[in-house]
Amino acid sequence: MSLAYIGIGSNQGTPRAQVVAAFEELADLPRTRLTGRSPMYSSDPVDAAGQPRYVNAVGAVRTDLAPQALLASLQAVEARRGRERPFPNAPRTLDLDLLLYDDIVLDTPTLTLPHPRMHLRAFVLQPLLDLDPGASVPGRGDARTLLRTCAGQRIARLD
Repeated sequence: MSLAYIGIGSNQGTPRAQVVAAFEELADLPRTRLTGRSPMYSSDPVDAAGQPRYVNAVGAVRTDLAPQALLASLQAVEARRGRERPFPNAPRTLDLDLLLYDDIVLDTPTLTLPHPRMHLRAFVLQPLLDLDPGASVPGRGDARTLLRTCAGQRIARLD
């Protein structure tokens, strides 16, 4: 089984409840086992001024799904939870991002691995490090070092 990390975020409706529900949905994905849940964090929106703060977390899964199939499953969960995409960086009831899938580096029209902006986001790197203190981002380096470059981003642990 492959190891994948999923970024979870919400800033609409009841964000904490959405993140909890996302973990439950990840646990129910076919041919997939949820193996880790990071703490939740509150963060300012990035590239979306004026929006409410986000609640973010990261989940670890072991899966037999191929990366594209896992992405399709994540998008189906988003749709079930009311995700709409009216414009780039729109507020979200639920956002699920496939961050890492083993050490695969991939760039297709529908999926880029590792996630193309994860190395720039404290709200992704800190919860990832909570799950895996030795995490690295293929092609970018050690997640702890990358997190230091995000020092100006305000995040706060919620639980």
